[in-house]
Amino acid sequence: MSEDSLSITLLNDLAAVPDAAERVEAFCRDRGIPRRIAHRFSLALDESLTNAVSHAFPDGGSHRIDVRVEHRGSYLSATVSDDGTAFDPLAQPPPDVHAPIEERTVGGLGIHLLRSLTDAVEYRRLGDRNNLTFRIRIVEERPPQ
Repeated sequence: MSEDSLSITLLNDLAAVPDAAERVEAFCRDRGIPRRIAHRFSLALDESLTNAVSHAFPDGGSHRIDVRVEHRGSYLSATVSDDGTAFDPLAQPPPDVHAPIEERTVGGLGIHLLRSLTDAVEYRRLGDRNNLTFRIRIVEERPPQ
């Protein structure tokens, strides 16, 4: 059973998100994680970081976002931690993706995407920090039959 981790710190700047995603993809590649799983994981992280950068800091200013990625046995997990405004995305009602576009409310698609990409998502407010953790099970890819 392998156990490994990666820590990334970035500022609340959308330009920093692709670099973090690249580092996570390299982390996965170096550990032999199937490309399909690594892509899902990277997309989930990208969505989490983009939401934090875009919505957690209405006061502006420079803020640090910490990311911890862990590879433990058959799971990949990530925790995104920021000192932004307290917000539990899991407490929001799911969007009605079947409603006509003109009747849909703005927002909520990011957490919907995160939930659909991952096996588990959890939010906790610890002190003055939002902590969003998600996990994806690593399943071996089967060759087409």
